[in-house]
Amino acid sequence: MFGASLRPGVELRLLEERHAPTLFAVIQENREHLSGLPFVDATHVEDDSLAFIRSSLEQFARNEGFAAGIWKDNNLIGVIGTLKIDWLNKKVEIGYWIARDAQGQGIVTDACRAIVNHAFAEWGLNRVEIQCATINQKSAAVAKRLGFKLEGTRREAHLVGGRFNDLLVFGMLSRDWRSA
Repeated sequence: MFGASLRPGVELRLLEERHAPTLFAVIQENREHLSGLPFVDATHVEDDSLAFIRSSLEQFARNEGFAAGIWKDNNLIGVIGTLKIDWLNKKVEIGYWIARDAQGQGIVTDACRAIVNHAFAEWGLNRVEIQCATINQKSAAVAKRLGFKLEGTRREAHLVGGRFNDLLVFGMLSRDWRSA
């Protein structure tokens, strides 16, 4: 099972079916804060969170990536994970979110660092991407802090709330990560 200790009291753990009520509650409490993320519009009831967790566990079992809860003092405060690994091209995209009250503590940066380390060291991938809406400056700041390079903008590539948004594309190569 995947897991990582980020700092005292903060860790990443795979989400399990039993976490669905907690996950849904955190999303509900942060619905306005998370409104720019597509999954929020698709999460209406606890069963939606359960379906996400089951899908993530299936993804993990197939060795195609995973989703992990970000836990602080045993409280779920966010999620970080990967989209499906592109094994042919040895690359993956990571995504993340954190509760409003947990922002500004460097937790997402630490979580991303752990996922990128895992992608390069454990999976032997060559490339990790982070994409975020152009208006999501906090997410872009995480990528920049970790040394990801801004490679471009995907115009109107992100549909949320009936509106198309541009996406910033950040990339990190294994050789650049090792030398940083």
